[in-house]
Amino acid sequence: MRFLSFRHAAQSQNHLFGAVVQDGVVNLSERMPEYPTLRHAIAAGALTRAEDIAVQADKDFSLEEIEYLPPIPNAEKIICIGVNYGNRNAEYRDSSETHAYPSIFMRTRESLTGHLQPMLRPPESEQLDYEGEIVIVIGKEGRRIPESEVREHIAGLTLMDEGSIRDWLRHSKFNVTQGKNFERSGSLGPWMVSVDEFARFDNLSLTTRVNGEVRQQDGTDNLLFSFEYLVSYVSTFMRLKPGDLISTGTPTGAGARLDPPKYLQPGDVVEVEVPGIGTLLNPVEDERLD
Repeated sequence: MRFLSFRHAAQSQNHLFGAVVQDGVVNLSERMPEYPTLRHAIAAGALTRAEDIAVQADKDFSLEEIEYLPPIPNAEKIICIGVNYGNRNAEYRDSSETHAYPSIFMRTRESLTGHLQPMLRPPESEQLDYEGEIVIVIGKEGRRIPESEVREHIAGLTLMDEGSIRDWLRHSKFNVTQGKNFERSGSLGPWMVSVDEFARFDNLSLTTRVNGEVRQQDGTDNLLFSFEYLVSYVSTFMRLKPGDLISTGTPTGAGARLDPPKYLQPGDVVEVEVPGIGTLLNPVEDERLD
């Protein structure tokens, strides 16, 4: 089932969560008021109950009348994996060998916006770039999780445009944090698809388009580090909690790696699509200074 977080003009609550049923939204915040957000429902192990409620309910809103939020708008941790698709390392043209362990960095939740909301190019740079990715949503707390048990710790999958400000990725010798965390420079959504919809994780196809032009296309069968390995590896040093996000890497074809580079401009539209999950769509705008 597809679960999402959203706002609605007729509702006083800032964050609502619901399920997509019959091309509309069932308001689960109204029917499960004991859970303030989708993350709380996940933590309580209440998704099965949420699905049972949703399939028996009539839709409350159409998809056109809601404002999409990131599916998990209040994630405690957003963990991002770099250089995780085959051939991606070669794009760096630095003669380095393929790494033995995942490259990892963190994002803040304020750096992400929802489906159909604008991604912002900051005034400090003209090098806003796209990176289409599949994201694991953690469903059950764990530490040192064996790969064989990872599936029971996953609530579902969503999508991210892991937007990067390229010239801010190397402001210091080893840092990428600055270039990955400009406010609303990336996006998450449109919803989380529950894990029971996926028999396996190694057969997912990811495509990123800019203004309808395919820029990235690859599949999870080409990952250097599988979803199972990533969750197990990260949980070795970090306690994973419900609602934590692990973005699993982007394929080749980011704008910075093209010749010449093609960075995002105001008016561009970026789509990240994975059959079985959906399409995350965001226009690009310049950030307005307060």
